[in-house]
Amino acid sequence: MIETVEDLLCFEEGYRADPYYCSEGYPTIGIGTRIGPKGAALVNYQMHWSRDIAKAHLREEVKAISDKIDGYPWFRQCNGPRRAVLVSMAYQMGVSGLLGFKNTLQLIGAGDYAAAGRGMRQSRWYKQTPARAERHARVMESGTFDAYNAGGRQ
Repeated sequence: MIETVEDLLCFEEGYRADPYYCSEGYPTIGIGTRIGPKGAALVNYQMHWSRDIAKAHLREEVKAISDKIDGYPWFRQCNGPRRAVLVSMAYQMGVSGLLGFKNTLQLIGAGDYAAAGRGMRQSRWYKQTPARAERHARVMESGTFDAYNAGGRQ
């Protein structure tokens, strides 16, 4: 059951105790935490993260992202599920990547969540991670986690 941004990110990112390459080729560990430059050899990362360590790190990253975007009116006006999607997008592509969605963020600021969802579907990000981006667009449109929870999952 998805109820928080941490739940959403655990679902989307999964968990791995040992270093691996993310879909973009960056060394990663835990719950989608990038630990090195693109293409760096995994043998350089001799670590093992328990689920508790991964979740603690995730909480810190979510807090840092939220602190960075909390001052924007488009974020502050959103309810919990919509905020979770925006934090998830920033977690996946960085805050600067999220801020690149200028038109979509403007539509969110205007309260036009249906158009914001359409804007999300027209992005390069959507083409790269279509299943995740589709779930996020549906949450943005509905303002609920139904795209993840029973009855809303496709």
